[in-house]
Amino acid sequence: MNIYDIARESGYSTATVSRVINGSDKVTAKAKAKVMAVIEAEGYTPNVFAQGMGSDSMKTVGVLVPDISDDFMSRAVSYLETGLVEKNFGMILSCSGFTKEGKEKHISMLMEKRVDALILVGSTYAGSTNAAHNTDIIREAAKTKPVFLINAFLDCKNVYCTFANDFSVTYDVTKRLLDNGRQKILFLTDSDSYSANQKKSGYLHALQEYGYEADPDLIIHTKNDIAFTRELMKAMTPDVDACLATDDAMAVGVIKYALDCGISIPNDLSVIGYNNSALATASTPELTSIDNRLEKNCQDTLTRLFAVLSGSAAVPRKTSVACTVAERETTAF
Repeated sequence: MNIYDIARESGYSTATVSRVINGSDKVTAKAKAKVMAVIEAEGYTPNVFAQGMGSDSMKTVGVLVPDISDDFMSRAVSYLETGLVEKNFGMILSCSGFTKEGKEKHISMLMEKRVDALILVGSTYAGSTNAAHNTDIIREAAKTKPVFLINAFLDCKNVYCTFANDFSVTYDVTKRLLDNGRQKILFLTDSDSYSANQKKSGYLHALQEYGYEADPDLIIHTKNDIAFTRELMKAMTPDVDACLATDDAMAVGVIKYALDCGISIPNDLSVIGYNNSALATASTPELTSIDNRLEKNCQDTLTRLFAVLSGSAAVPRKTSVACTVAERETTAF
């Protein structure tokens, strides 16, 4: 059955049937009741794309991540899809990679599908200190559709950002390590994104406040991989008594290195990871990890997205979510 069959069965025009399907208030209660009775009797399911062509809303959101195999990204997609489906929205998922060209290509493809809004997951979309990673394509997209960033900040009209307070939490845990007698704190990161730079800034400010000069040899940019980090540590054999990593995988690599070398955790080496992923409790000993509260980031993003799409003008463009620390066996605060 299609819209023409419903019009014939109900005795109303296709225009009236279309208004009923699209929820228009420009239809009488009698007409709506008759059309809905036919729809329910025949089990008709409206075509969302056909509806979108007439209503200028596809009830669909484009979600872009750099790499779906990453635990943080896959969990974010799961939270977002659950929230969108609850509001009868569809989701189109795309994976851009980390290059400027990849981001431009995938954002353009999503825009061509006439999505109602874009959600970009990951601080890579806010640009970085690398000149090749700019935000021009996002600013251009925001001229016609609302854009929502998770774990990133970009100051631009019609761009709404939700991010963890990475600076504050890394500042706090670094101070706690210093208070615990740790003086040589290794900082491991895998990117120079907005989020990673906020974490590093918190670490550096805590050192400065305690009168320690940052040692560039203790700030290492490495691959976010357990085995790679393990072998890197073996090659470096750094003289450190603590490690703060911007992802749990790197922190677990440090734990494995310590176990290989007979270094006692946390007596001789404290280790802190980030994201509070399944790796944190799967490792031995269990890893102390910063919880950036990804689920709340996603929920807050969706709340503002639905508010923007409903026409609300009082939607904040920036929301910061406070992080927590899940303390386990790799620290002794």
